[in-house]
Amino acid sequence: MRRRASLVLLAFAVFFAAMSPLVRWYVFPRLAKIPPSQYQETVLEAKPATLLDYNDGMKVKQVPKVTIVQTLKGNVEESEKIERSAGRDVVVWDGLSYVVDPNGKMVSQIPERYIFDAHSQAPVHATGEMVDGDPVRREGIEFKWPFLTQKRDYEYFDAQTRTSSPIHYRGTRTFHGMDVYYFEQTIPWTKVPMPKKMPIEGVTAEQVAKTGMTRWYTTKRMFWVDPVTGAPVNGEEIHKEELRNAKAMGMSQDTVTAFAGHVKMREDYVDSIVALVKSQRTPVLLLTSYLPWGFAGLGAALLTLALWLEARSRRPEGDLPDGAPAPAPDPEPTPA
Repeated sequence: MRRRASLVLLAFAVFFAAMSPLVRWYVFPRLAKIPPSQYQETVLEAKPATLLDYNDGMKVKQVPKVTIVQTLKGNVEESEKIERSAGRDVVVWDGLSYVVDPNGKMVSQIPERYIFDAHSQAPVHATGEMVDGDPVRREGIEFKWPFLTQKRDYEYFDAQTRTSSPIHYRGTRTFHGMDVYYFEQTIPWTKVPMPKKMPIEGVTAEQVAKTGMTRWYTTKRMFWVDPVTGAPVNGEEIHKEELRNAKAMGMSQDTVTAFAGHVKMREDYVDSIVALVKSQRTPVLLLTSYLPWGFAGLGAALLTLALWLEARSRRPEGDLPDGAPAPAPDPEPTPA
């Protein structure tokens, strides 16, 4: 009976020992993915800011606040269409960065379509990948880091320049009670396209380009990233834009600041994103840590118990444990 029980326990020990790496290296990469229908809205503010007022004689002003609303909306129909040709799980995010002045008037709006692998967050190149209507071919990541983010630099796509460059890991920080990885990227002064949607009614980007005026941009980009889900829980930019050869548009100076400010995520959105990310950590940790280590520990315990029962079953009936007293001899028979 003991031998049969030890064999059953040994079988379970082998099963759980095999499940430990299987869950981590086979199940997790296939189950962990970004849902195609995800929607996210984030509000960022620069308080105060320097802004070119297009509606008041093209004057540069100090304003109390500039607001940037960023939306990411999953396009399920497009993702399913691309999946059929790509042969893998794909997410299509239609994004919009909408900038308004303190009076609620539009300063700029930049639409994007970002297509990426639902599991690895690696870009997927397909028709429709664009920034502000311009076809692009992304390299690296944008908006989100991979699951189980590593302590290393990543290639990060910059929508303004339409190019990718390293975003550097700068250490581990504590943010709202979470251990997060801090990343920085600096984009040097670079000539960038005029937005297709201009803040001046009737003026197009093509008309501005013909005058010879150009738009230049630099930024220092900062992200605090949850290493488990790869989701940024906070983001900031020290952002500057200039119009050069501005006299061609009738301005008094040849170089004019179009926008400058320290852009930060609004605190109420930080709180909501932190709460969301904390809730999303549990399923990832379940597949990468809790279940694999739990199965490994359970397998080791069952193996130990099986070996102990096997040793007990192999002990001869006459063998006694060390130190056990010998049984008393049978009494001599009483003569009749």
